[in-house]
Amino acid sequence: MSNAISRELNETLQAGTPFFTFMTNSEWSRRAGEEGICDFVTGEPHEMPLEGYVAALAKWSRPADPHWFGYKTSEPDACAVVAESLQARLGARFRPDEIFMTNGAIAGLILALRAVVDPGDEVIFLSPPWFGYEPMIRGRGAVPVRVKLDPPLFDLDVSRVAAAITERTRAILINSPNNPTGRIYTSAALTELAAVLEEASVSNGRPVYLISDEAYSRVLFDGNEFFSPATHYPRTLLIYTYGKTLLTPGQRLGYIALAPGMPDAKEVSGAVFMSQIQTGWAFPNALLQHALGDLDKLSIDLTALQRKRDVMAEALRSFGYELTIPQGTFYLLVRSPDPDDMAFIDALSRRDIFVLPGTTTELPGWFRISLTASMEMVERSLKGFEAALREV
Repeated sequence: MSNAISRELNETLQAGTPFFTFMTNSEWSRRAGEEGICDFVTGEPHEMPLEGYVAALAKWSRPADPHWFGYKTSEPDACAVVAESLQARLGARFRPDEIFMTNGAIAGLILALRAVVDPGDEVIFLSPPWFGYEPMIRGRGAVPVRVKLDPPLFDLDVSRVAAAITERTRAILINSPNNPTGRIYTSAALTELAAVLEEASVSNGRPVYLISDEAYSRVLFDGNEFFSPATHYPRTLLIYTYGKTLLTPGQRLGYIALAPGMPDAKEVSGAVFMSQIQTGWAFPNALLQHALGDLDKLSIDLTALQRKRDVMAEALRSFGYELTIPQGTFYLLVRSPDPDDMAFIDALSRRDIFVLPGTTTELPGWFRISLTASMEMVERSLKGFEAALREV
């Protein structure tokens, strides 16, 4: 990374003080992990992991050959599991040799940006976003271009994306189901977006890529269907992590999959692989890849997760809160009764309730509740939510 890019990234991180201040210098940062609090801040597990997950790691930890724990890139068996899984879920044939195993979605996003974006290019992302998108774009030396989505639905507005495209646009970063809004973008919207990107690729004289963050694509509520941009636009790099489906964020396992029929798949594949080497061997460890055939079949209890969503949503609405009902993800997005969401967060923390302020995700006046908290935390928190609202 050049000194200029490094300086710009450092300035961006420091400018993003709401998120970094909250994570490192807030009441929650001082009390996280404390017994008795109700912690709804991050998608961190608060209950024991899946027994099947533990059993799979134990099973595959027994070596079958001398190279079992040797250097690994993207293991063919793991890539075959991913290709089969994607075909079953999305109804499209992905090539195993165009799948790249990664250390979760964060590594996948960084690698995708390195593979298709050059310094000085523009990268569009949707707001409210996951906090890491802008620093990642700037870390590549590219220019982040923000497209705002309107509450309370936060639907994908393709006309705004089209208006944000310039001759320097190289990629757009899409996250569906969206963190923090829980919105799933429709097939019709993705088809419209694909047409806009095809036209921009022609008019710009070079491809515009779509980087699709699908971390929550298997965490769906109410029987909702997920639609992947990879089945709508052939210049899509699909990013996935198993850390959400299995609720094991500390076990870094994910992948990049090139959309079927990507016109320049050979060149993009080479760029992704070289980026994995250059960024410090950005492949998941051997054990996780060996176990993937078993791990891909597992999931946290989505019925229990939806039950926590419904209990929390029903109670908050009965108290007088305004909120969105997520179609997927771990999160419930609530409008703060005090327009100063940071002040309302303080009122909740005085009652041992901790949530993520909307200011940290470019959505001041809102806050996000993570449903990975235990049901006991959900039920114990309700009186505190009601009392904090009355105080305001």
